[in-house]
Amino acid sequence: MGLCSCLGWAFVLLLALILLCFLLYCGYIYYIHQKYDHIPGPPRDSFLFGHSATISKLMKNNLVIYDTFLDWVEKYGPIVRINGLHNVIILVITPEGVKEFLMSPKYTKDKFYKRIDTLFGVRFMGKGLVTDRDYSHWHKQRRIMDPAFSRTYLIGLMGTFNEKAENLIEKITEKADGKSEVGMYDMLSRVTLDVIAKVAFGMELNSLYDDQTPFPCAISMVMKGVVETRNPLVQYIPGKQALIKEVRESIKLLRNTGRECIERRKQAMEDGEDIPKDILTQILKGAELEDGCNLEDLIDNFITFFIAGQETTANQLSFAVMELTRNPEIMAKLQAEVDEVVGCKRDIEYEDLGKLQYLSQVLKETLRLYPAAPGTTRALEEDIVIEGIKIPAKATLMFNSYIMGRMEQYFPDPFIFNPDRFHHDAPKPSYSYFPFSLGPRSCIGQVFSQMEAKVVMAKLVQRFQFELVEGQSFRILDTGTLRPLDGVICRLRPRTNQKAS
Repeated sequence: MGLCSCLGWAFVLLLALILLCFLLYCGYIYYIHQKYDHIPGPPRDSFLFGHSATISKLMKNNLVIYDTFLDWVEKYGPIVRINGLHNVIILVITPEGVKEFLMSPKYTKDKFYKRIDTLFGVRFMGKGLVTDRDYSHWHKQRRIMDPAFSRTYLIGLMGTFNEKAENLIEKITEKADGKSEVGMYDMLSRVTLDVIAKVAFGMELNSLYDDQTPFPCAISMVMKGVVETRNPLVQYIPGKQALIKEVRESIKLLRNTGRECIERRKQAMEDGEDIPKDILTQILKGAELEDGCNLEDLIDNFITFFIAGQETTANQLSFAVMELTRNPEIMAKLQAEVDEVVGCKRDIEYEDLGKLQYLSQVLKETLRLYPAAPGTTRALEEDIVIEGIKIPAKATLMFNSYIMGRMEQYFPDPFIFNPDRFHHDAPKPSYSYFPFSLGPRSCIGQVFSQMEAKVVMAKLVQRFQFELVEGQSFRILDTGTLRPLDGVICRLRPRTNQKAS
C-alpha cells in the first residue's frame, strides 16, 4: 500500500507540475498578446495557436499562404501581425520598410533561418551563405565566394550553359510531335540540376537522360520538409512520421554527395591536378583562410549552392513557359527578338544576352508574379515605428516580394502578365520588387541564374512552338520556393521557320 500511495502522490505531483507549466505558458501567451495586439491583424483562430489553424488549412489544401497574407494587407494595412503559439511575425509591406531593413547590414536574418540550418534534427544548410546569421562571418564567406561569380568567370560558363541547354533541346525534340505531352517543369528541373552540378562542382549528373537519378526527388522532398516546419508541432503528428523520415534520408543523400565531391576535389588538389575556379574551389579556399572550418562547414555551402542554383531557376523558367503559352502575342514578340538576335545559331554568345532585352523583361515579369523565393525575414533588436505603428524589439519582420508584386499601388493591373512593365523607359516603383532580395544579403547567384535562364529560354523559343495541355489549373505549389502545381504540361512542335545550324 505504501508503494502504491507514493506512486499515486508522484502522479498527482506530476499532473500538478504539468498544469503549472501550462498555466505559466498561457500567461506568457497572454503577455505576448498584450505586447503586440496594438498591431493590426486578423482575429486569431485560438488563444494558444493564433493563426496556425488558418495557415495549416491553407497548406493542407495546397494553397499559397501569401495570397491570404495579401488579403490581410489589403484589409488591415501594410503592417500586419501574424500569431503562432508564442511567436509573432510582423508582415512589413512598405517600400520604406524594405529599404530600411534589407539595404542595411545592421539588421540580421531572423531565427526563422534556423529551420533550414537543421531540419528535423539533421544538419541541412548549416552555416552556409543563406542561413548564416552572423554578419561578419557571412561577409567573410561572401568575399571568398565572389570570384566564382565575377563577370570573367561567368562569361566562361557560356559553353556549359549552351551544352546543357542543347541536351534539353535534344531530349524534348524526341517528343516534339504536337501530340506527346511533355512536363516542362520536370525537364527544366533536370537541366538546371545538370548545369549547377557541372559549373559549380565539376559533376556530370546527366539527370536529363537518367530517370533513376535520386537528386530531383531528394531536393523536392527536402523543400517539402521546409514547408512542413511552418507547423511547430509537425514532428509530433503521427501521420507525418513517414514524410519526416524521407526528408532526413534526402538530406543525408545530398550531404553525402557533397562530402564525396569535396573529398575528390581535395585529393585532386593534393595530386597537383588542374583545378577549375568554380564554386567548389572557392569553398575549399575559404576553408584554408578560416580557422576551425571543418568538412561539415564545407558541405553546408555545397548544399546551399546545389539546391539554390537548381530550384529557383527551374521554377522561374517553368512559370515563364506557362505564361508565354497563355499569352501568344508575347510569345510572338519574344520569338521575333530571338530570331533577330540569335537567328539560326546553335550557340548563344555572351554578347547576345545583352541584346535580348525583351527576354529580360519577360524573365523579370515572371519573377514579379512568381518569385521563386517569395520573401525574407529580419530580426528587430530595438523598438521602431513603421507607418505610425510601434513595433516592439525582438519581433520577427517579414518582407515579401510576392505580395508587393501583386499590389495595385505598385504594379497597375497586377495580375496581368505584362513584360513592358520592365521596359527601360517604364516607371518602376522603388523597393517593391526584390525576387533576389536586396542590399548586402542579396543573392550572390542572381546574375548567374539570369544568364542561364536566358540561354535556356532563348533556345526553347528559337526551336519550338508550345501549347499547354488542357485542364491545367495554373495554381502555384509552395514548397519553400514557388513552382507550378501542375507541372506545365505542354505539347510541342518544331518551329518551321527556324532550324539550328
